[in-house]
Amino acid sequence: MPSDLAAGVFADFIRAWHTQEAFVLDFAAFADPPRAEEDRTILDATIVSRVRIPPSQVFELMKALEAQLSAWEKEHPNRKM
Repeated sequence: MPSDLAAGVFADFIRAWHTQEAFVLDFAAFADPPRAEEDRTILDATIVSRVRIPPSQVFELMKALEAQLSAWEKEHPNRKM
């Protein structure tokens, strides 16, 4: 892995969407604190990374995330998501 990518980037949340050719994962970080506006909450965020994966890899991604989540839950039994 290139050293400039090794640290990764922090993301507060993710938005997932798809096209016919790929699943797209937009990772975003808050640009400002959330604020109330009329009857909704406004979340200003900046996309810090966009990852495009082929549909054939979505099942592998889901299995890997499930395995890592299960391991995390075993390591941190008192933490709630």
